[in-house]
This record gives sequence, C-alpha cells and structure tokens, in this order.
Amino acid sequence: MLANKKILIGVTGSIAAYKIILLTRLLVKEGAEVKIILTKAATDFVSPLVLSTLSKNVVLQELSSNSEWANHVQLGRWADVFLIAPLSCNTLAKLANGICDNLLMATYLSATCPIVLAPAMDEDMWKHPSTKKNLEVVKTYGNSIINVGDGELASGLFGEGRMAEPEEIVAYLKENYFRTTELSGKKVLITAGPTYEAIDPVRFISNHSSGKMGFALTEELFSRGASVTLVTGPTKEKLSFPSIKRINVVSANDMYNACLSEASASDILVMSAAVADYTPVTVEFNKIKKKENDWSIELTKTKDILFSIGQQKRENQFLVGFALETNNERENALQKLRNKNADCIVLNSLNDKDAGFGYDTNKVTLLHKSGETHEFSLKTKKEVAKDIVSFIISKING
Repeated sequence: MLANKKILIGVTGSIAAYKIILLTRLLVKEGAEVKIILTKAATDFVSPLVLSTLSKNVVLQELSSNSEWANHVQLGRWADVFLIAPLSCNTLAKLANGICDNLLMATYLSATCPIVLAPAMDEDMWKHPSTKKNLEVVKTYGNSIINVGDGELASGLFGEGRMAEPEEIVAYLKENYFRTTELSGKKVLITAGPTYEAIDPVRFISNHSSGKMGFALTEELFSRGASVTLVTGPTKEKLSFPSIKRINVVSANDMYNACLSEASASDILVMSAAVADYTPVTVEFNKIKKKENDWSIELTKTKDILFSIGQQKRENQFLVGFALETNNERENALQKLRNKNADCIVLNSLNDKDAGFGYDTNKVTLLHKSGETHEFSLKTKKEVAKDIVSFIISKING
C-alpha cells in the first residue's frame, strides 16, 4: 500500500521525536521513500545519523549548508504527503502565522502536497486557548490533524497531549491518502473469527479460529477502496483502520442476525468466519457442577449463514464462502460451492503444513462457479488476502 510512496517528515523539538525512529522504520519497511527535515530544536531529542541511516536519505536541517542549498520548493512538490510529527506548540504557532525562519517552515509554506500534523505537548499547553485557536487556524488552511492521545506525559502528569503512536500514524496515512480505488463505491460484508455456543455461564463450544485470515481480508478490501462492515466473533485481533465498521458478536445466532441485516445492502459478501455447526439445545442458568456419572449435551443445528445469504443473493452480488477440510477436500468444497449458491469457495486443508487456524500463514485454493481453479503456495495471511481480493476484483469487473 505504501510501496514507492514519497513521504516527507518534519520533526520539531519535542520529546516525542524519539517515536520518529520507529515511524521511519515502519514506513521504509512497507516500501515508502522517506525524507526527513529536522529543526534545530529537534536535534536535541533525536539523532540525524539514526534517521538518515533508517531513511536511507540525508537528513536535512538548514536552508543552506556550505555551498549547497536545500531546495524547499522541490521538497514540497516531491512528497505525496508532508507529515509534521511531532508538532510542537512553538511550530504550531509558526504554522498558524506563517513565520518562515527555518527549512521546515520554508518547505511547509511552499508545499503543494497534503500536509498532516501530529501534535505533541503537555496537557496544559494542549488545552491553552492559544493552542486551540492555532489548531483551528491551521485546519482552515487545509491541513489534517491526527488527534493526540491520553497517557503519561514528559512532565510526569497523565492526560491529553501524547503524540499518536507510530502504528497509528501509518494507519492514518494509509487510510486517508493511499487507498486504491479498485473497489471504490462497493460495500462489503465480511465475517471473521469463531463463535461461542454457551453451555452454561462459564463453558462454551467453539473452535480454534483466531480470526487472522478474516481480519487480513477486511483490511485488504478496505485498502482497495471498499466500504467494509466486519461481523466478528470473539477474537484478539484488532483493526488498523477506524473507518471500518465492526460488529462484535458471540454466538452463531448473533452472527446470523447481524449478517442478514447487512447482507442486502452489500455488493460483496465474504463469509470467512468459522461458525459453529451445532449449539446446545438448552443453556443452563447456573454453572453445571461436576458429577460422578457421564454427562451428555443435546445439540441442534445452527442457522446456516452462507446458505441463507446464497438463497437471497441478487444477480449483482458476489458471494465468497470458505471451506476448511480434513479429507476429500476438493469434492467437499465443490459441493459447498453448489449447495450454498456461492460464486467462489476458498478452500483450506488442515493437511497443509503451517496453514489454517492460528497460523500467520495460509495455503488456499480458489474454486469459482465457472469451474475456474487457482491454487496458491503457502504465504502470509496478508499476502493470501491480496490474492483473494485481486481474484474477487477480476470477477466483478469481468
């Protein structure tokens, strides 16, 4: 998503400047080209040598050095995004009033690219009327502001004013500036994770699904421009993008109701959750105590989400199901493709090493209703998600 993107970072005098080391590393790791401008005050908090090593570019500090001139006009035109982070209270005031007394300010005033500000200051400074006024002024100039967080501050106090974490900044840049438009205007409903079928207040029936594959697909679909609603069972997985609508559910029936209420408005439906096939007929109100005799539970079938959506599917909707198999994999997946009226089945086999529940890698085969089949080698689940989404796009556009 960030491959070959050009990101200019302006670093000002704040203790939060140390976070730029990790931010630079994250951006470069994702393929971005990073250039950095440091103010004189920023060099008290972070080493130019460290940042130049990580960015693989000379860190710029002055408008001129010996016989060389730092072309601030060119810098502001080179970048896809100019991020000023951390943004100190002092530099914020300069931005609001157009004070051009260093390379960072000269670049800011001549930049033609989008500008993103990530403030960092102590809580009292953050809440001061002049700061609030300056923030409103720079917003009117078209600048975007990443909200500060709560937590421990350099003063030792706890409160608002912490600069956003590097991972949050990367996600913000991706979400607001680097999504593609392949699925622009498309609405996606996706399911992920396991379901928990209660036996009593402390016990439940479930499976080993982590939700990793579903979450990777969710973020890839969003990255390609879609509006995404995720219905997820209990999982530790987190989303990077706040704009993704997340509906948390517990049981198969909860997931069924959430999906059926969202399905009709969706263009693409990806049912990747590992939904329980059976649920207890009765749920005990109190904890079941251990007894000497054997104990049995009567189970009943859960509502089949994929089948129900397949029955209601309109001609212009694209429905993807998942099949995790242990034997007769292809035959079972093809039967599911036909019986559920799906457009595509993503087949996993538990016989494949390092694939399936809990792993960061997966190996899948895509089976399309036309008879078309695509087999992929073992990859990370993020890479698998790219393959699946690219296949979906090829079919809905074809």
